[in-house]
Amino acid sequence: QVQLVESGGGLVQAGGSLRLSCAVSGSTFNGYAMGWFRQAPGKEREFVAAIGWGGVKTDYADSVKGRFTISRDNAKNTVDLQMNSLKPEDTAVYYCAPRIKAGAPARATNYDYWGQGTQVTVSS
Repeated sequence: QVQLVESGGGLVQAGGSLRLSCAVSGSTFNGYAMGWFRQAPGKEREFVAAIGWGGVKTDYADSVKGRFTISRDNAKNTVDLQMNSLKPEDTAVYYCAPRIKAGAPARATNYDYWGQGTQVTVSS
């Protein structure tokens, strides 16, 4: 059973930074691409960033390009999301998950074993 635990969320002012971390346990971590998604109240879950299992290939939503950086440490079974220049519209619960199906990195249905999420709130 794969388990994911996200951490690092909090309240920050606009322009500030946060670093989210996702710890994976219970199964093989290496070999899976990983993704971060977010969901704001009343909205659909949306893609934020993804990283290949080797840590080289990355994808980002247009809304976070140049501000967010995804990385992974396969030795520690963690995937991080460095978020800089945060905006109020980044406020959401952030989730990580392994991509278990081949296909578009931005498609949430290609992922499973979602964690419980971590709340990010950006004040203006």
